[in-house]
Amino acid sequence: MHRKLGSPGFLSYIDGILIIKKQIKVMLDLSKSQELTKDELREIAPSIFSTMPSPEVSKKYSHIPTDKLIDDMKLLGWKAIDAKEVKARQKSTVGFQKHLVVFRNPDIVINQMPNNIKPSITSPTGYRNSNGTFAKRNPIDTVFPQILLTNSHDGKNAFTFTAGLFRMICENGLVISTNEFEKISIRHMGYDFDELQKQITEMTERLPLTVESMNKMIDTKLEEAEILKFAKDMLAVRFPEDELKRITIDMDEFITPVRPEDKGEDLWSVFNVIQEKIIEGDFDYTIGTKHRKARQIKNFKQDMDLNSKMFDVALEYAQA
Repeated sequence: MHRKLGSPGFLSYIDGILIIKKQIKVMLDLSKSQELTKDELREIAPSIFSTMPSPEVSKKYSHIPTDKLIDDMKLLGWKAIDAKEVKARQKSTVGFQKHLVVFRNPDIVINQMPNNIKPSITSPTGYRNSNGTFAKRNPIDTVFPQILLTNSHDGKNAFTFTAGLFRMICENGLVISTNEFEKISIRHMGYDFDELQKQITEMTERLPLTVESMNKMIDTKLEEAEILKFAKDMLAVRFPEDELKRITIDMDEFITPVRPEDKGEDLWSVFNVIQEKIIEGDFDYTIGTKHRKARQIKNFKQDMDLNSKMFDVALEYAQA
């Protein structure tokens, strides 16, 4: 019998892991993520439901429809809440192109609490404040761990699972560095549900390490000069070195938070402000006499790559 991740038996492991500092905890939460139906997924990314592989694949290739993985992930407690596919460049590749499915487990949530609140695992709906009275839980931010599945049916890609985070405040997705979370790859040469369950269980059990990294970022305070240097290091992830040397950006505007909740001189706050602007293209720059607005990163492959590298930059600052 397969054990569902997110059941009380599994989450007893996470219940005792709290945080490390005083601001974030992994806890149960009754918040529900909006699961997409098969029809909704088919409309967004039809290639997910390809019933056969590309004619160009080798004889060793074993076709495993991505929707089969969606069903199996649901058995493990992870629901499909978003999907994308790359644009097919040739007519012959339509239906076989690379695609992405985003999964979220509604039972696993990271809540960031205000500094003066001590998280309580015994009261998931509230907390004890400094004078001992009970108050309704009111996290300043909620972060959902996510698992990102990429695949194609052209023989060029294995099933790959990558860890991610989604912040409710800004509705922004982060991809956790592969230095912190190794990607899981499953080749199209044979698929085994028990192996998938093992890999997803191990990935889920590493979530407290991500919480620890978030806490380190929160505890890392940056001076103004350090914020500017960090911002330039983040921009270097998006722009090639030769291009970055030629562009001019109003850095004061670039590092200014879009919303009050993101204000702060801690690394976690600064990282989220800059990461969002780089991915969303929410900044202007000039090259010579030409004024340009940064484009939004819409290609999910580029988005995931940039996000992972930016997470690496933030980790380096947290560990310095």
